[in-house]
Amino acid sequence: MSKDNPEAVMRISEHLAELRKRLLAATGGILVAAVGGWFLVDPVLHWLQEPLDTMSGTRPQLNFPTIGAAFDMRLSVAIWLGFLIASPWWIYQIGAFIAPGLRRKEKIFVVAFGLTGVVLFALGALSGIWVVPKAVEILSAFTPDGAVMLLRADTYIQFFMRLVIAFGLSCLIPEILVALNFFGVLSARTMLKGWRWATVAAAVFAAIANPLPTAWPMIVQMLALLALYFLAVAIAAIHDRVRTAGGFSWRLLLPRRSRRQEE
Repeated sequence: MSKDNPEAVMRISEHLAELRKRLLAATGGILVAAVGGWFLVDPVLHWLQEPLDTMSGTRPQLNFPTIGAAFDMRLSVAIWLGFLIASPWWIYQIGAFIAPGLRRKEKIFVVAFGLTGVVLFALGALSGIWVVPKAVEILSAFTPDGAVMLLRADTYIQFFMRLVIAFGLSCLIPEILVALNFFGVLSARTMLKGWRWATVAAAVFAAIANPLPTAWPMIVQMLALLALYFLAVAIAAIHDRVRTAGGFSWRLLLPRRSRRQEE
């Protein structure tokens, strides 16, 4: 293959080198942010234990099964905080990896996608932060009277952290679909045809990620994900019309019948 097309091999190797560079930069940014997150571990741990402190009856106890478990937990929380704090940085690295192969106008889209991604990830993470304490309070209510709840500290903290990150990443999926449309990989019509699969995926994710035993939080989360999905389809449809027409006009936002009547 190298003899037939050496330029293609060079391009692939250059892309892999660039990918490695961006992954190292993203990882380094997360580690640097984790160093700063280490000094925030104490107030964050206090905040994570608030749902346990507000429970009626006997307060659940966090247990550390080994001598080094407390240190491991603090390190995990610091890395989790680093991942959240450095989200603008690693989202930027994704855009920086894509940008060299784009035109000047398309690079503007990368900046817009990056800023939007930071906002969507933050909103998703905040929704997870809002849901998890309520989940802890509701699930702990099933503890029988007279029983004492003994919680492994690492399991409880990981439960909290994974849900917050999962909520944040789930809000980035619609933006990824829009990005694929802007780069000509996925059309709005193809996205719309897959609405049934999108509904199933949103329902499965909401059922797995949502820890509350009641159905309403799962339904609300599923509807929120579907709203973001159809918003992505709408944006992709407008972009497809603009690209087909060769330029933007407000008349392109009208249905085709309305445009024919105006003409």
